[in-house]
Amino acid sequence: MKKFIYLLPLAILFASCTSQKNSEEFINKTSGRYLFNANEVLEIYFEDDVMHAKWRGNDDIKLLKVNDSAFYMQELNEKMLFVAKPEMHIELAEKVEHDGVKYYFQKMEEGAKTANEYFKAEEYQKAKEAYLKIQKKDSLNFLIEEYKINRLGYQFIRKDENDKALELFKINVALYPKSSNVYNSLGEAYFLKKDTVNAIANFKKSLEINSENKNSKKFLERLTQK
Repeated sequence: MKKFIYLLPLAILFASCTSQKNSEEFINKTSGRYLFNANEVLEIYFEDDVMHAKWRGNDDIKLLKVNDSAFYMQELNEKMLFVAKPEMHIELAEKVEHDGVKYYFQKMEEGAKTANEYFKAEEYQKAKEAYLKIQKKDSLNFLIEEYKINRLGYQFIRKDENDKALELFKINVALYPKSSNVYNSLGEAYFLKKDTVNAIANFKKSLEINSENKNSKKFLERLTQK
């Protein structure tokens, strides 16, 4: 810890003596959006050849140039290294606090979005594919926890946004096809959309997985009674 505290002011002092301008080639290579985590983006852009970033609602973060490929971001209290190979990405410089962990932020392809961005844009198929990709890479990622997605779906229902709830529950079914609860929630969404056929199908599926799901039983009896 002490080592980092002593070295950081020296790095900032050195950076203050370095021209903050960047070459056109470097600007072209590094401008763009980087995955900060599975569902969050750090965007790099330039004004008057000086590097800036957009991150977590702050659209004008100026990065301090340390050398031609390293920049200090005060908001993260990190020195970021821009590495072109094997493909353009950002690495955080080694630091005592990292405890040997390497941080790697991949540059996104032009036009690519995060799972959440696809969902907000109502590109639901792409959103589902993006969530499945997160699960394949890290099945324990907090962004794809079943109960969190389900809870968000019911938040949409409370706001009378049943279409969004329906699409989110579909994604949860794709992520957790062996869960009784996700089929029950999808059945409820279809029920609210007055789609009786699909509501019944999903309540039945819920009960196939867990015959003791009381909510699915209740809805199925209500929908199938003569």
